[in-house]
Amino acid sequence: MIKVEHLSFSFPQKELYNDISFTLEEAQHCAFIGTSGSGKSTLIDILMDPESYLFDGKLEMDPDCTIGYVSQFPELDNTKETTVFEYIGERFIKVQNDIQSICTEMETSLDIEPLLEKYQLALDALEAMGGEDFESNIHKQLNLANLMKRRDSKVSDLSGGEFKLVQVMKEMLNRPDLMIMDEPDVFLDFENLNALKKLINSHKGMLLVVTHNRYLLNHCFNKIIHLENTEIQEFDGRYMEYNFSLLQTKIELQELAVAEHEEIERNETIINNLRAIATYNSEASRGRALKARVRFQERLEARRIKAPFVDIKQPKIRFGIDNEMEDSTVVSVNQYRVAFDELLLDNVNFEIKSTDKVAIIGANGTGKTTLLREIVKNNHDAIEINADAKVAYLSQLQGEVLKDSNTILEEFIDAGFKTYDEIRSYLSSYGFEGEMVSQKIESLSGGEKNMLQLAKVAASNANVLLLDEPTSHLDTYTQIALENAIKDYKGAILMISHDFYSVVNGMDYVLIIEDKTIRKMSMQKFKRMIYASHFDKDYLETEQKKKSVEMKIELALKDTNFELAKGLVDELEALIGLL
Repeated sequence: MIKVEHLSFSFPQKELYNDISFTLEEAQHCAFIGTSGSGKSTLIDILMDPESYLFDGKLEMDPDCTIGYVSQFPELDNTKETTVFEYIGERFIKVQNDIQSICTEMETSLDIEPLLEKYQLALDALEAMGGEDFESNIHKQLNLANLMKRRDSKVSDLSGGEFKLVQVMKEMLNRPDLMIMDEPDVFLDFENLNALKKLINSHKGMLLVVTHNRYLLNHCFNKIIHLENTEIQEFDGRYMEYNFSLLQTKIELQELAVAEHEEIERNETIINNLRAIATYNSEASRGRALKARVRFQERLEARRIKAPFVDIKQPKIRFGIDNEMEDSTVVSVNQYRVAFDELLLDNVNFEIKSTDKVAIIGANGTGKTTLLREIVKNNHDAIEINADAKVAYLSQLQGEVLKDSNTILEEFIDAGFKTYDEIRSYLSSYGFEGEMVSQKIESLSGGEKNMLQLAKVAASNANVLLLDEPTSHLDTYTQIALENAIKDYKGAILMISHDFYSVVNGMDYVLIIEDKTIRKMSMQKFKRMIYASHFDKDYLETEQKKKSVEMKIELALKDTNFELAKGLVDELEALIGLL
């Protein structure tokens, strides 16, 4: 068990945790969630290296506890000519080679006793690591992730998604007491995401995974730790069950809040009446009654319901347009071809109309980002952009669009705003408030940087949006806000995304990469293809029913119809059971 008790920690410009406590226990697979910038990665750093941080509170962890870690941004040393098998089994192969060297030395040595001792120590080390059958275990993991074909490939030849999976396998094979992964799903295509799901579910040890990916959240974890507004909340159960619990609490709190509001209003009316009487009747008893009522009103105000985990402030993303284009072609691609060391795309032809919302779908490393960048640059013979098109671009490489050395305010000076106050007012809708706008962009989390990109895209009022992995690093609340903004947008969108939910909830159709070219696929067919490979029968229909019931509950709460909301909750619980 790992135990955190009454932990508080702040940076000079921001309080991150205030008296938080939680535990991690053997065999728990825990999802660590929270809005962007809430301090998830910092808390992981504290767990991994508590001596480097000055915090209040207590962290109980066995001094011999081993921690495996998969970074949000894994870096590969391309100078090493290492195969996938050698990379994953590096520790075991080293000990195995040591054993082989000792055996070779024993064949010619006259003094064999110290060598026998070294040999036994090496065997003990291999056994302690669980290394007797490490080769078989590597093969099991590679098969599970559908990467056995890459066993003898050089690690430097892997796509980014494949390397992320290989890094996960390497850490899991070392059998740490606690395995920590910080957004391991970022930029993974759906096949690799499904492989990651299988690796997580096959792991026998304790897991702590920072993720905003709804597919993983719904299919991988038996505990949720939710960090929000300096506070933390634990939940033993699945993510869907946690959301259901939040919804039940929201109904209860809103019902209480309405009753409290009515009581406060009644008391305000009495106070106003007493004040009116006091203007022409100066009896001491009248004054005492007024003071008592005012004190009672202050107590009512003080105990108003506060719910940091229920009513999380969602950003208000809105993509406006300066110049709406009538039904016309805004992007035309004819006979596009791209190759680096090998041919990536050939004979690519498609058109995007002025109101089309289109997702480009394909495996990691198939040329999607290269194509989108070529459209942004608009200097390729095979690509034509309508003269009336105003294009805005969001990059998966945030440094392409944002300058790390800028403050947030400086980044928006050239974005069409006239005053600092205008920038501050605009950015507050995106969660950048107060002194935060004076922070350097380099100090922001990945999710905050992507939110800043979305704010720049929205401020452009462009009629064509080119979005490369816009949901990466975004928390689930912002992902849903982005989906709503996409639905309401009146222009054209071409979006690269591996996020299944964003694609099916916001796009009209997909352009799918197969056999080094691109073909159009209807949304209905795309859904069938994904569900046939990765979901149980009727999952889609059940999930759609669940979403419909959740919307009905939200409408009932807006109308303060709590009886209807409670009735719908029973229906929702039954659907969650099916999922």
